[in-house]
Amino acid sequence: MLLDVQLDGRPDRAAERARELVGAGVAGLFTFEGPHDVFLPLAAAAGAVETDLMTNVAIAMPRSPMHLAHTAWDLQLMSAGRFRLGLGSQVRPHVENRYGATWSPPAARMREIVLAVKAILTSWQEGTRLDFRGEHTRHTLMPPTFVPGPNPFGPPPVLLGALGPLMTRTAGEVADGLLVMPFHSHRHFRERTLPALGTPVSPTFRVHPQAIVAMGRTREEQHAAALGVRGLLAFYGSTPAYLPVLEVEGWADVQPELNRLSKVGDVAAMMELVTDDMLHTLAVVGTPEECAAEIHRRFGDVADRVCAYFPGYDAPLNQVGALARALA
Repeated sequence: MLLDVQLDGRPDRAAERARELVGAGVAGLFTFEGPHDVFLPLAAAAGAVETDLMTNVAIAMPRSPMHLAHTAWDLQLMSAGRFRLGLGSQVRPHVENRYGATWSPPAARMREIVLAVKAILTSWQEGTRLDFRGEHTRHTLMPPTFVPGPNPFGPPPVLLGALGPLMTRTAGEVADGLLVMPFHSHRHFRERTLPALGTPVSPTFRVHPQAIVAMGRTREEQHAAALGVRGLLAFYGSTPAYLPVLEVEGWADVQPELNRLSKVGDVAAMMELVTDDMLHTLAVVGTPEECAAEIHRRFGDVADRVCAYFPGYDAPLNQVGALARALA
């Protein structure tokens, strides 16, 4: 199994950090839509290292499919065919109040965005007329001046991040792969995600699991890692969209209290609600070798690579490398 890890979101540091991570043995780098642009660090990394690159995820609803297609096309060129466009929907308050964009039923909207992006990419690659007509977006004009021409590496795969059954089913029907949201449990993945996925339309469809990892070799390192991970689990758990994960484990009653505490900013109290049982169920905990074994147990029969997060703490490069080697 190959290891993908998060690349520093600052584009001015991305090239140097990419060299460090690839030198440690990771197989791929991904960015997420955080405090910095999701694409620019990958552009910087593409010129510094030869490795797989991915957005995980770029928020799609506020963006035009044409913008997404152009950026994905160019990153595919810059990375010599090693780019994957990972898209996600975000929740309504962020779409409307942070991005200032229009909200609509997310599964239907994401289906249309993925299909539109792929239609644009196919038009460029095959030289066919662009004629995509959807409910929310329409792409019927593509003068030769704006056509980049066939990509020598082929169009990049388009992946879709999903948690709920409708979005998961949508990924199987229109995308090239599923990005399993990092806040999940083994039970939720097996009992909810995989059954909802069904049989993907594409024979090359890939499942890309993600794991929140609390990794360390010493007691002090594991304590610091667990503290950082508890913070992220508390944040995810406070969000109503992630309630199904807590429900399947019998922890649904924790979500309203986490949500209440998040609104008053009491992060310490939120973290105290994340029990040791929750930590070991919702995250992967242990030494690099123990974490690799647990990741294999959870995903080894359905995936050939995993995205690992090390939230709120600095995972030593030698331990990241040890995790990559143990997974491989």
